[in-house]
Amino acid sequence: MRGWFEVLGRERVAVLCGLAVPVAVAAALVPFRSDFAAPAAALVLVLVVVAVACFGSRVAGAVAALSAAAWFDFFLTRPYGQFAITHRPDIETAVSLLLVGLAVTEIAARSRGHRTVASEEAHFVSLIHDFAEMVATGESPEFVIARAAAELTALLGVKDCRFDTKMSKRHPARIEPSGVVALGGLRWGVQRSGLPGREVELVVRHQGDTYGRFVMVPTPGSPVSTERLVVAASVADQVGAALAHQARSA
Repeated sequence: MRGWFEVLGRERVAVLCGLAVPVAVAAALVPFRSDFAAPAAALVLVLVVVAVACFGSRVAGAVAALSAAAWFDFFLTRPYGQFAITHRPDIETAVSLLLVGLAVTEIAARSRGHRTVASEEAHFVSLIHDFAEMVATGESPEFVIARAAAELTALLGVKDCRFDTKMSKRHPARIEPSGVVALGGLRWGVQRSGLPGREVELVVRHQGDTYGRFVMVPTPGSPVSTERLVVAASVADQVGAALAHQARSA
């Protein structure tokens, strides 16, 4: 049985936390507001925003920052129980809380993006290394092709991927070694609209010889990065090397 986290999804949970946790923390500080300085209470709420921003997305962090500033005003500044502030230092503290919360959210989002890119690049290097090792150790071309089809499906987010030894005369969309997708002599913008057409091919070559192609059925509207296309072309090159080695052996 799936838990509530899986049912709602990470992003929804983060946004809900961004709405609810600041009000809970601000309310918990109410008994101490006469002895607890407003700037100190604001710092506690900043910690809440940081936690939500690290857990969720940029949206969740922004929601937490707005919620924290609003409930800081409602619970911890005079007049209490109203969304109004009459004391200038409290206004400055509330504005600072909001701005710091938004800044922390942006920093957390950028940091998370850098970690994701680094992890993805490490996976790409490992993937290419695995195929190079299979070719170097003489793994059967059939196995290399099957593994390549599975990896290309996951890498490019396509519905289906198969290997065909025959080249098409219809000139479908083609993934070039440079990571460019060519369609009818034009360059297709896959970063926004995804792979085009009903079929996309990735030609398998080695040292000028053509051994076939991978034919893929795209997922409409699913963006694909240039880096993933370049890795896909590298995988096809390794398949070509495996087929070339088999041809030489025969």
